[in-house]
Amino acid sequence: MNNNLYPVFLKVKNLNVLIVGGGNVAEEKLTFLLKSSPDANVTMVSTMFREPTIALANKFGVEMITDKYHKRFLKKKHIVIATTDNPKVNIKVYNDCRKKSKLVNVADNPPYCDFYMGGIVTKGNVKIAISTNGKSPTTAKRLRQFFEEVIPEDVNEFVENLNTYRKTIKGDFEEKVKVLNEITKTLVEKKDPKN
Repeated sequence: MNNNLYPVFLKVKNLNVLIVGGGNVAEEKLTFLLKSSPDANVTMVSTMFREPTIALANKFGVEMITDKYHKRFLKKKHIVIATTDNPKVNIKVYNDCRKKSKLVNVADNPPYCDFYMGGIVTKGNVKIAISTNGKSPTTAKRLRQFFEEVIPEDVNEFVENLNTYRKTIKGDFEEKVKVLNEITKTLVEKKDPKN
């Protein structure tokens, strides 16, 4: 089986995210989201919230609603993450989202996910997302740690300089791509172990 997921990088500042739940898993998902996108527009709904979750939410301006889940909370939401410890509630969230064409992720339940929250490596403007197709989040975590080690710390400086240079290249799109491909080919050239 191949991984047929299509990776995208969402501007969650421009989208409305709802997290249903207030326990450990909700906090983990919130932490993951805010680490990657501190300006994310997030609302949480739950009958209870853990103190660390409240502190994190307050730090990043996350709206918190103390209430039971109801489909009315989906209004104007684009992405929904269900994290409750009640499978019936999570599946209700999933079904409500499907009826309203909302992207939904039910934590730790791949059949009820339109997307997965994979491992992410960020170094300045460079961001790499890692997916195991929902099969092994631990492997995604280990790969994230590997890439954090091997990607040079100065990669962002390289990207910034290349962006500045790109703006000075004359010619059409095809010519610009040709020039940039020549400059960046050293990133993938095999190194001779004898040197």
